[in-house]
Amino acid sequence: MTASVGINQLVSPVPILALPVGIGLAIAAVTSYRRLCRTVELRPSIPELEKTGRWSLLRRGTLLGSGLFTVLMALIAVFGGWQEVSWGSFGGFLGTAGMMASVAVAEELVFRGVVFRIMEERTGTVIALVVSTLLFGATHLVNVNATLWGALAIALTGGIMTTAAYVATRSLWLPIGLHFAWNFTHAGIFGVMLSGSDVPPHSLLNVTLSGPSWLTGGTFGPEAGLLALLVCLAPTIVLLRRAARAGQIRRRPHRTRLSA
Repeated sequence: MTASVGINQLVSPVPILALPVGIGLAIAAVTSYRRLCRTVELRPSIPELEKTGRWSLLRRGTLLGSGLFTVLMALIAVFGGWQEVSWGSFGGFLGTAGMMASVAVAEELVFRGVVFRIMEERTGTVIALVVSTLLFGATHLVNVNATLWGALAIALTGGIMTTAAYVATRSLWLPIGLHFAWNFTHAGIFGVMLSGSDVPPHSLLNVTLSGPSWLTGGTFGPEAGLLALLVCLAPTIVLLRRAARAGQIRRRPHRTRLSA
């Protein structure tokens, strides 16, 4: 989210400029990741960024992410958490799309593409999932309105869910689409505060939430509410079961003892 704050400050006079800037940064991040994998890890191919099927996975991830957050906001409304709704800015809405594209790509490349993938090779899927998602949540503690519970909640919701999406497909495209759509629907459509940030989102709607923290997430945003945990639980279980059936849950490799 630090990247999104920087982009927002850079283009704040004309928010729509965040669209090309964000997309450009996302493309640059993917290009850099590919290059580093080839030059540092000496990998001839990068299957997690396989071009075949990427648009299908991105589309499925986008539909899942936007659908889940829309369900979350609908549930908050049912429980009386919507205080006020007003129209926002279409230009800002488009700009937020670019901003969230760069955030989703960068965070998925780092936490799923690097931290989880490399750790999994050494510790197995379960340990790598726990450690990488906790690190993912901890990075959100730098946000102005961050709380310890908020960081843990985002690890338990977005962190585990996007990691499960990667494990189930062994592709970064599904979690990138999922991460982007969740954030974009959050900040670009409904206009509610994202992950403890103090930067007002540029959005199509401006929804003001009011109510207990278990419902609205308090100053951290809806991701810290109990409803977010429930909404993300079902798809996470489905993805992990799919991964298990496909044999994608990897055990910790056994170390060969050297004979004396």
